[in-house]
Amino acid sequence: MRLRRSPAADRWALVPLRLVVGFGFVAHGYAKLVRGPESFAAILSAIGVPAPHLAAWVTMVVELLGGVAMMAGAGVVVVTPLLAAIMVTALFGVHLRYGFSSIRLKAITDMGAEFGPIGYELNLLYLAALATLAVSGPSALSIDRWLVRRSGGPGSAK
Repeated sequence: MRLRRSPAADRWALVPLRLVVGFGFVAHGYAKLVRGPESFAAILSAIGVPAPHLAAWVTMVVELLGGVAMMAGAGVVVVTPLLAAIMVTALFGVHLRYGFSSIRLKAITDMGAEFGPIGYELNLLYLAALATLAVSGPSALSIDRWLVRRSGGPGSAK
């Protein structure tokens, strides 16, 4: 038995992925902003990123605005390489040395679970999700889809 999907299901299938990926970037960008760009710049300097203060600000802005754009489905193809660059930098600059696993349980104490450094698993998941969203075209509830419909371009049928 072969299951058939409707065109409506295709339009809605990636909405949750787009929302979660966008929210993840916004949450990380906001955390960097709250802790202060100087804290993140020190981390970037330690891993050898050139112009760490500028890179810290650019990263925060890209994560915040790119994440919001991703959630809104606005310019997904444009923001994807920017967000992917952040993930690749984190993968090679920080997480690769700790292996694949994103969960490294060290101990259970009276205070709860203690975790060690995380590997690159989540970086790969974000990169796969970004690639999927970029090549899939505008999904439901997206500004990109609204713009396509408004222009009468390909895929503008309701």
